[in-house]
Amino acid sequence: MKIIVDAMGGDNAPQAPIEGALRAQKDLGVEILLTGRTEDITACLAKLGHQAPPQGMEIVPASQVIDMEDNPARAFKEKPDSSMTVGLNLLKEGKGDAFVSAGSTGALLSAATLMVKRIRGIRRAALAPVVPNATGNMVLIDCGATAECTPEYLLQFAFMGSYYAQRFLGIQNPRVGLLNIGTEPSKGMDLQKAAHALLTQAHEAGRIHFIGNIEGREAISQGVDVLVTDGFTGNIFLKTMEGAASLFTHALKDMLLGSTKTKLAALLLKDSLAGFKKRFDANEVGGTALLGISQPVIKAHGSSNGYAFFNAIRQAKVVAEGDIVGDIAANVDHMSLPRGKKEG
Repeated sequence: MKIIVDAMGGDNAPQAPIEGALRAQKDLGVEILLTGRTEDITACLAKLGHQAPPQGMEIVPASQVIDMEDNPARAFKEKPDSSMTVGLNLLKEGKGDAFVSAGSTGALLSAATLMVKRIRGIRRAALAPVVPNATGNMVLIDCGATAECTPEYLLQFAFMGSYYAQRFLGIQNPRVGLLNIGTEPSKGMDLQKAAHALLTQAHEAGRIHFIGNIEGREAISQGVDVLVTDGFTGNIFLKTMEGAASLFTHALKDMLLGSTKTKLAALLLKDSLAGFKKRFDANEVGGTALLGISQPVIKAHGSSNGYAFFNAIRQAKVVAEGDIVGDIAANVDHMSLPRGKKEG
């Protein structure tokens, strides 16, 4: 298994990507291709105690870096020798099994779509982060790749999210819910109503396990395995979850450190609190799968540290080994509307 890592992408590059790559090579047994400026990567490796790339790790030179200020739609064309562009070309040419980058999300989406291409028949790619809920974890799809959706896009998101939940979360028959303002089929805008009908048909055909509309609070408190929504709504949902978790964590910390009595309680609860914090730590997942692309692509968080990169590489390995791309490609006919059929 060979994973391509964008060594120059992210706030903490190149150290964080390289730290994660070194650990992944040791603990996961994967080979690594690091794309980026050779001198920067070499200097970082030396700082970490490696005078040369260890066996199974290779540097692929790339003189440019895509910055957050670059136009996402044109960056890969304007910077053809960027670490992201070079890495995606390697993936396209079959020189690696998956690609991981913490660079610009928009640039990665555009470049992956136009260079590596979507799976034939998939209308739009989707970002599918794994987020915690009451029953464990769920796949949120989409969280920002496609802001404006059609019912067919949401149908395809449901299928792709199901395959991802099966392979990455190990859930045999994932429960799929459509994020909405109420549980009745008549709730929501035209998009949600039409998508509900398509998802119901897929459920009745035995293709997915659709449990119907679900409100945001129930998705978190009662549990669902795949939460389907458009990218605009999904991005708001995700960031609201992150903000609420941060607020709760800080409020809990303030409460437990407020007096000698509560400090003693905090000491007794130390292990439990560490486990709670870990559940909401994005570094534990490491990244977000970009589903619908013809090769595995993982978007690591821009602020990823070395541990997060290690987990992003681990995630890329699981996606590649689980052949989620193959699952999607083999079932495209079941998740696409007949050509010429009017949606909604």
